Amino acid sequence: MVGLALMAGACSTVPVKQSASIPATSRAEVMAALNLANGYWQRNNPPAQSPFWDIATYHTGNMEAYALTGNPAYRDYSTAWAEHNRWRSANSDIKASWKYNYGETDEHVMFGDWQVSYQTYIDLYNLDASKDPRKIARAREVMEYQMSTPNNDYWWWVDGLYMVMPVMTKLYKVTGDRRYLDKLQEYFLFADQLMFDQESNLYYRDAKYLYPKHKSANGGKDFWARGDGWVFAGLAKVLADLPASHPSHALFVQRFQGMAKALKPLQQEEGYWTRSLLDPAQAPGRETSGTAFFTYGYLWGMNHGYLDKAEYTPVVTKSWHYLSTVALQPGGKIGYVQPIGERAIPGQTIDQNSSTSFGVGAFLLAAAEMIRFIDH
Repeated sequence: MVGLALMAGACSTVPVKQSASIPATSRAEVMAALNLANGYWQRNNPPAQSPFWDIATYHTGNMEAYALTGNPAYRDYSTAWAEHNRWRSANSDIKASWKYNYGETDEHVMFGDWQVSYQTYIDLYNLDASKDPRKIARAREVMEYQMSTPNNDYWWWVDGLYMVMPVMTKLYKVTGDRRYLDKLQEYFLFADQLMFDQESNLYYRDAKYLYPKHKSANGGKDFWARGDGWVFAGLAKVLADLPASHPSHALFVQRFQGMAKALKPLQQEEGYWTRSLLDPAQAPGRETSGTAFFTYGYLWGMNHGYLDKAEYTPVVTKSWHYLSTVALQPGGKIGYVQPIGERAIPGQTIDQNSSTSFGVGAFLLAAAEMIRFIDH
């Protein structure tokens, strides 16, 4: 099979040299890695689990794996999860009590960490020939109520940009309701003004981490890899469904391309990104979740013409080599995933046994997009 560098060279005018230390990657090898990781996860984790963000993020990756492979077991697994949760997330029906500050209760219906489950419900609805409306009824109820309020500060932390922005573009495609795009723009502008750093082209995790109020261990700006991974992958997902004619499109493209340039020189030689992007010494060593989200974003951008193949193929060659030969364990476990948190924590131990649902989901996103890249 043709390796990544050769594929990129065939698609661009500038040949890309591949490091002699990194062998070419074939489609079959990537497919084997995807199936190994997803098979391991599904054998060891029953689908009857919570719709909260960590499990729901896995399902966003599983649905991409299904879209790529057509494996009915993958679709059935997410369907069983959705049925277990009755196609809902946070369960309160009393709208006056709905909240969107951090919370894990049934009243936190408008908190984005609960809403990411809607992405998979919408994907399953779109696969359903009968278009059963119950699959997206709760998603529409919640998001349409939210859009009816005057508030625009729903996305006050970067994770929310991955969790909810694609929900809004997916529901726009289903309903044709322009409000989803206009409110997406309004909510994103709030988040962008709150957390985006113009100098670095990166996002702070939330307002607590703005420089100079908060500093990294070396006294500089502290950008958390998984946090920026949420944004970079979320921007790719939005651009997949956002009409180019919408006024927000140019800003989304600008942020996506700016992040790609900013992240490239921060990649470590082994292919991963450290947890504190500008201060590797703060929490040194391998980390998979941010790396996988970045890899997905770069691959999606090249596959869809937003990023230059000659410039960024070496980035994904190294990052995929890390993901598939270091993060992926021989039995199928995805390791070196930073546990649930919100920053790079000095002294935190992360090793080959550090695995999470969302880390697997991010790996599946990257693997599926890598196969599409090779196919191109």
